[in-house]
Amino acid sequence: MLQSRVLVLALILLLGTTLPEVQSKSIFEKDRRDWLVIPDAIAAYIYETVNKVSPKVGQFLADAAQTPAVVATRNFLIRETTKLSILAEQLVEKIKNLWYTKVVGY
Repeated sequence: MLQSRVLVLALILLLGTTLPEVQSKSIFEKDRRDWLVIPDAIAAYIYETVNKVSPKVGQFLADAAQTPAVVATRNFLIRETTKLSILAEQLVEKIKNLWYTKVVGY
């Protein structure tokens, strides 16, 4: 039983951090940090689905999501993803600047 619990937690964390948003915005749009809420939305969807089938397992998932290890991992992933997002924005701005000054000649 413990192995299945660990597997469920690993699956939730994996799905929560790797699935892309269906209606994602362009990489050149300014408001693209909103995709950071996707892991929470996926976890809520999984919880609701599991809770409909088995409220006992749903309660376990709710309790497991509040454990210090999961909360710390989630906070770490959000913090590091935000840093990467900011760096990606800066890189896009530099590429656009290079494009306009060197290639297009503005």
